[in-house]
Amino acid sequence: MYEYIKGKIVNQESNYIVVDNNAIGYLIYVPNPYSFELDKEYTVYVYHQVREDEQSLYGFKTKEEKDLFLKLIDVKGLGCKMALPMLATGSINGIMDAIERENVLYLKKFPKIGDKVAKQIILDLKGKLNTSAVNTSSKDYDELIEVLKGLGYKQADINKVIPSIKSDLNIEEQIKEALKLMLK
Repeated sequence: MYEYIKGKIVNQESNYIVVDNNAIGYLIYVPNPYSFELDKEYTVYVYHQVREDEQSLYGFKTKEEKDLFLKLIDVKGLGCKMALPMLATGSINGIMDAIERENVLYLKKFPKIGDKVAKQIILDLKGKLNTSAVNTSSKDYDELIEVLKGLGYKQADINKVIPSIKSDLNIEEQIKEALKLMLK
């Protein structure tokens, strides 16, 4: 349906924003409406949910947030209204890490997520998340990842150390830093 809507934020409420695009105001449910500034233009990545009784737009600041949201709503027993607050109160990396490490307690801290749903999220998504998409969204890390893979490190281990490495270092310094972190 829609990939994104680009426009000016004209209204914010507790769980949605209104984006003005060519004199049409789109009401978009977002994880954190107050992270958007009024009267400023944004590209909002959207998911268009069509149900028998309603149509809704869910929006995100980044493509990575939207991708994680889409994976979460595919989990049995987890709908849009449960997945959206997860992204509001948790970091993408934190959520993905909790799933990969089977951290039920971390997932249960989100509203309406109980033991059963947390375990279902882990069951459905563990090993299926592209953690490198979030951790390595900058092209600055592509060469580093290839070097570390060439040295025999697994993608999951690489993803754990990448966020700790500064992107302004040259490749040799990045490799040294990554190796130090890998050996801890």
